[in-house]
Formats: sequence, structure tokens, C-alpha cells
Amino acid sequence: MENFWDFNVWGWLNLVAILLVSLLAANVLRKSIPFLRKSLIPISVLGGGLLLAAEGVYKGITGQAMFDTQFFGGNGSAVLEMITYHCLALGFIASAFKPSRGKLTKKRAEEIFNTGVTTVGTYLLQAVFGLAISLVASLIAGHLFSAAGILLPFGYGQGTGQALNYGGIYENTYGFEGGKSFGLTIAALGFLSASVGGVIHLNILKKKGIIQISDHQEKPLRSEEIQSYDEIPMQESIDKMTIQIALIFTAYLVTYLLMHGLGLLLPGMKSVVFGFNFLLGVLSATLVKLLMNWMKKKKIIRKEHINTFLMTRASNFFFDLMVVAGIAAIRVSELRNYPGVLLIMGVTGLAITYVYNLLVAKSLFPEYAQEQFLMMYGMLTGTASTGIVLLREIDGDFKTPASDNMVYQNFPAIAFGFPLMLLATLAPVRPWLTLLILMGFFALMNVILFRSRLFGNRASASRKERKKAGK
Repeated sequence: MENFWDFNVWGWLNLVAILLVSLLAANVLRKSIPFLRKSLIPISVLGGGLLLAAEGVYKGITGQAMFDTQFFGGNGSAVLEMITYHCLALGFIASAFKPSRGKLTKKRAEEIFNTGVTTVGTYLLQAVFGLAISLVASLIAGHLFSAAGILLPFGYGQGTGQALNYGGIYENTYGFEGGKSFGLTIAALGFLSASVGGVIHLNILKKKGIIQISDHQEKPLRSEEIQSYDEIPMQESIDKMTIQIALIFTAYLVTYLLMHGLGLLLPGMKSVVFGFNFLLGVLSATLVKLLMNWMKKKKIIRKEHINTFLMTRASNFFFDLMVVAGIAAIRVSELRNYPGVLLIMGVTGLAITYVYNLLVAKSLFPEYAQEQFLMMYGMLTGTASTGIVLLREIDGDFKTPASDNMVYQNFPAIAFGFPLMLLATLAPVRPWLTLLILMGFFALMNVILFRSRLFGNRASASRKERKKAGK
């Protein structure tokens, strides 16, 4: 029987509280210090950095890991990893519950498709360079896990949660010592790359007079932006926010049952299946949403239960908590053998993501190239929220389609990006073969992406020839 004053009762709660306190402290610092405000560093990243610094100071003085003390329940480092893992899926589930907006024109559908293909192309480019760097480094140094570099697209392109997932798979299944911390560090470097590269690009555009940085102030929300007329009331016998959280966790329960079932069917791939918690979470949320729509159609429920405004707030909360917990979970001591490789990967990731996305934006999105580039670069080095932060600097009211491209591109990106997840499990076994496949996959994605440039002129010429022949 537990006593209420035991650390077993309070440890996990103290840990969550310190994560949230770090977000408050980071928010105050960013608002108060001009340099931090101009840096565009996300508050969740800054909060995680504060905790990482506190952990380093505490360990330097006491020789113990701060998060593994009794105050945090004795196993806080493991709990931080669990928070990161679960918040990734919960954030995606909350986002998946939000309804799509209207029908798409043919041109908009093509732009969204191209955005999704660009996302996968960037993943593959990051994977090729990251894996090549770790393969060369393993030949020179010998002690580095040869497939470590394939964590670059998971840390940069997909963020903290997936970097932890695959770092954990490599650490637990393939013996990569410090794999989780390696992945989390890559993700942290991605956030820094988003801030550094984004700020430099914005200042270059400003200096050239191409854009003017907007001093965007958020406008008060209108009532129709918070709640539509056919929804359940905000406060009834049960609060509306409670309904949203209940739906999210219902979908996550379905996700667990799906993963558990797949794990029984594919015991050899159990770790990979549970690494896809975010993807199966999106599927589960879609199923729950379809069930809700069916119940409404059959008059079992009469009003809309899903609220876009509250679901957005919930997803942002889970993503903020994921980032701060993920950075705080980095074990710096496990990275002492990899600082040079991490630095090279970080700089390379910044450079190739910047150049590739800038070229694609200028070539395929000429009407809003800068907005598309900043959104994509921020998203593919940090998270979707980082992309929005950069985009707001020049398109504060989201007048261009760039923000919509980011939302809807997930469908083609998941479809084309799924093989990368499977290749990530091949890399530790056959790294050189994986590198060749990644290069071929990248070439294929670019043929699809630039199809109009490669085949459009030929098709046009063929049509002209047929018209002449007809005459």
C-alpha cells in the first residue's frame, strides 16, 4: 500500500511539473531578451535546453543524474523517454481529428502532392548524406555504429519522437550504445538549424528588399473560430475539453490494440511496429472520426463533438511537451565519443535541407516561393510548429497556400515515406546496400517531383505534332 507522501506517488508528477515550469521560464526569457526573441528558437527547445543545462550542473556537483533522483521517482530519465514517445502519437492523433477544409482544385492538389514528395525527397537526401557520413566515420574510427547516420532524417525531418523511437530500436536491438541520446541530439541540432538557417535567410531577404518582416500581432479570435453553431456546448454536464481528451485517448487505446495485434502476428518486427505508434495513431483517429460521423448520420448523436480549436490546442500541448522532454532526456555523457560526427551531420543536415528546398520552392512554387521555402525548411529541420514560426515572419495572416500545403502534404508523404521506415531497419544489417537503395529512391522521387519539367515539354511537343498531322 502506497503512502501519499512517498516519492513513488509524487515522482512522475514532479517530473511533469518541472517540464512545464521550464516552458514558463523559457517563455519569460524569450520575451525578455531581444537576442532570444529574434533567434526564433522555439520556447520548447529553449525549455529543454534549460533542463539539460541544469542536469549538467547537478551531475557535475553531485555525480548523480538529476532526473534519476528520488524526487523524480528514481527513474525520471526513462519516464522522459516515455513522455516523448507517447506525446508524438498523441499530438498526431489530435491533429488527425481536425476536419479538412473544402474541396481542392486541380492546381492546389498538384501543389500539395509536390509538397509531400518534397518532404520525402528531403528525408531521403538527409538519409543518404547521414548514412554516408556514419559509414565513412565507422571505417576511420571503428567504434561508431555504421548505420547511425540514418537517424538524421528522423531527427531533422520527423522530429524528437521518431529520433527517439529509432535510436531506441538501434540501441536495444542492434547494440548501438547511446542510440537514444544520439537521435535526440540530432533532433536538438535540427531545431538549432531551423533557427539559424531561418534567421539568416530572413535577414538576407530583408537586406535585398525582397520582403519586409511583418510585426505580426495575433488578432483576437472570433466566436465562430472557436465554436461552430452545430457543436456541443462548451460547458454542459461534461466539459467540452474533456470530450476532446477522451476522444484522443480512445483513439490511442485503439492504436495500442492494433500494435499489440500486429506484434503478435509479426513477433520479429514488434519493436518496429511499436515505433509506428504515431502512424497507427492517425489511422485510429480517422476510424474514430468516421464512427462519430456515422453516429451523427444515424441520429445516435445529434451535435458535432469534435472541436477544431480545442484539438489544435491539445496537439500543440502534446508537441511542446514532447520536445522539452526529448531534449531533457539527452544523456550527454553517452555522446562523448561522437561530438565530431554529430557536428558534421548537423551542419550537413542544415546545408542540404536549405539548398534542396530552396531549389524546389523556386522551381515548382514560383508564386509564393519564399513562403513555401521557409515553411518547408522549418518543418524539415524542426517540426511543423517551427515551419509555422518561420512562415509567420513573412506571411502572418497565411494568405499564401503554404500553410495548407503543410497540413495536407502528410497524406502523400506517408504513402511515399513508408519505405524509408523499413529501410531504417535494413541499414544496421546491410548499410552499404541501404545507401544504394536510398540513392535510387531519391532519384525516383525527383523524377516524380519534376515530372512536368522532364516530360511536360515532350508531351506538349507531341500534341503539337498530332495537330499538324491532323491538318
